[in-house]
This record gives sequence, C-alpha cells and structure tokens, in this order.
Amino acid sequence: MSAASDSYDVVVVGGGPSGATAAADLARLGHKVCLLDRAGRIKPCGGAVPPKLLEEFEIPESLLVARVNSARMISPSNAAVDMPIENGFVGMVDRESFDEWLRQRARSTGADLRVGEFQSVTRGADGITTVNYRGPDSTENHVRTRLVIGADGARSRVAKQCIPGAEKIRYVAAYHEIVRVPQRASDAYSGTRCDVFYQGKLSPDFYAWIFPHGDTASIGVGSAKKGFSLRGAITNLRLLSDFKEMETIRCEGAPIPMKPLARWDNGRDVLLAGDAAGVVAPASGEGIYYAMAGGRFAAQAAVRFLQTGDARALRGARRQFMKAHGTVFWVLGIMQRFWYSTDKRRERFVSICADEDVQRLTWQAYMHKKLVRAKPFTHLRIFAKDMAHLLGLVRA
Repeated sequence: MSAASDSYDVVVVGGGPSGATAAADLARLGHKVCLLDRAGRIKPCGGAVPPKLLEEFEIPESLLVARVNSARMISPSNAAVDMPIENGFVGMVDRESFDEWLRQRARSTGADLRVGEFQSVTRGADGITTVNYRGPDSTENHVRTRLVIGADGARSRVAKQCIPGAEKIRYVAAYHEIVRVPQRASDAYSGTRCDVFYQGKLSPDFYAWIFPHGDTASIGVGSAKKGFSLRGAITNLRLLSDFKEMETIRCEGAPIPMKPLARWDNGRDVLLAGDAAGVVAPASGEGIYYAMAGGRFAAQAAVRFLQTGDARALRGARRQFMKAHGTVFWVLGIMQRFWYSTDKRRERFVSICADEDVQRLTWQAYMHKKLVRAKPFTHLRIFAKDMAHLLGLVRA
C-alpha cells in the first residue's frame, strides 16, 4: 500500500504497555485507532508489577510468572537486608508475553493492529496529518490521522521529530539476561524474592538485580555512566551467584528514562506517552505501572481533543500524570542522586532498609502508588533516622 487511503482518529506508535493501553482505551470508546508496533522487540525489564496494576488495568493473574513476597537489598560489603511484604505481593511478568497480551486486548476492543516501523509524521497542503511507516516487507505505507500518540520508547522517533527538547531526555542504559534458574535449593536465590545489588562494582550510579520469573530469572543492571560495561557487570554477578553455568535464554538492552520530559505534546497533533514521555520512576526504575497510567492519561486527553478540536487539551496528559505521581518522582529522584553516588552512601542506604518503619511505608507506597499518610510520629522517626545516617552518626 502506498496511498494514504486509510484514516484514523488516532494512530498510536508503539505497542508496549503504554501504547497498548492507550489504544485499548480509545477503541473501547468507539474511536477508530491504529496501533503500529515494530515486531520482535522485547524491552529489558525486571517485570515487577504491583497488585494495583492488576486491579486498575484489569490484568488477569494468570499472566504472572511469579509472586514475590520479599526483597533482599545487598550492600557493597555484601551485607544483606531482607524486606518482607506484609499483606501483599509483587507480581512478576515476562515482557514478551505480557506486552503481546496487551496488544491483542487492544485489537479485541477494536484497534487495528499493524506491524511496521515508524518513519515520519508529515502534513499535506490540506493540513491532514500522515504517519509514514515501513512494513515487514519493506513497503512504504501511509495512514492519515487526527492525532498521533508516540509511545515508542526512550529514544522515540516521534518525540525527536515532533516535540521540542525531546532529544535531551535523560536515561540510564539497561541490560539483562533471561536465564534458567537453578534446580537446587539455595539461600543465594529464591523464586519468591527479588534481589537488588547496590554495589559500585556492579553499577556506579544505579543498581543490579536478580528477579524471579518462574522457570527463568532476569539478571540485569543499569547505569548512565558512559564506558561502563553492563555485560561485564552481569558476567560478574552471575559468577557471584548460582547462575554461572545456567542456560541463557535471551539478552536484551535498551535505555530507561529517568525524568519526565517538560513537554509531552506539540500543541497541534502529537502527544507522547510511556518511556517516550520519560515516565519511569527514578531510584527504582519501575516503569510498567507508570507507562500504563501515562497511556491512560494520554487516551483521556486524546478524547477531549477529538471532541473539541482544541489542541490545548493535549496538555492534560502530563498535567494529570504529574498531579498523580510527580511528588513520588521528585522524592525518588533525590534518593537516587544522593544515595547511589558512592559505596559509602549505598552501605548506609541498605542499612536504613532494615528499619521496620521504612519497610512498612516503602511497601505501602509501592502497593498503592502514592505517598502514604502514616502517623506523624512515624514519619518523624524515619526522618530522624535518615538524618543520623546522612550525618554519619550511625554505623552502616
């Protein structure tokens, strides 16, 4: 197909959690939607999702490959602090099957799912917006639309072409290996525990992880430091754990944004969502829930735009997201900049995680996706303990 014969209300570029959520929401409301996705790409991701995601986005628990009931934080000196989850769990998904399920749900609600690689957004003399993409057989294809939602990742082509300042997005490079899990029981690995390594030798400015995925595990690392060997770090981590000789299923790498962009729309006919908009939580690197929340806010803004024709409605996506999650992102950003900067600070950070008040509020905030309004004296105690560690008054 070479002619711009097909027209849509919205073309969503990118079929990950954010794009697939936006497409499904819009199609469910009766809008004509095209979901354009590049085949064969799997994002490196630990795969953690809170129960709130399952409830809010109607995700069946059958998609979970594991249920985690604790996290183990490992310091530079190899001191380990276990953080049990009270009255809850962290679900684990495999992005290959999870993302495909989301795309197929979007299709089942009425979205037209197309496989292709986005090339450009152009506008004719008639002012009609056209999305140009290359199909699997390398043919040039074109579809017309009233709105483009760019949900095509941290290095979004849509963003770079259409949103001023998008090329300045900050990110860490992430890499992981999906491997077979050991068959023998060991304290070094548990299928119901996430292990997080805060060690400068594994990541100078972020962390490394081992997350259970049922019969497999995700062994990964992230860093924004140029020249740091992510693959070398994973090799070292596998040597230190029970995964030295275990079969590697696949390897994946990609950038993970660490700060939301200042602008998500072009004031005309393009809106960003998910990693393209920079909505991955600092410090934790959690992205699936926030991507889907961003996709939903993008769909809501799109509906208002389609109803009114007023491009100012597109600003609502970022405004709603930051109102819901901006404070959490700000707090996590401060944490990452301070605690991840040196091994001495990482040591103290892990020791703070042993505090029961810290554990309780951390898991409550994770489960509910908002800062918890606990008893004032609890926050005061945590603040006092945190300051003692900052000032070096407490031994790590």
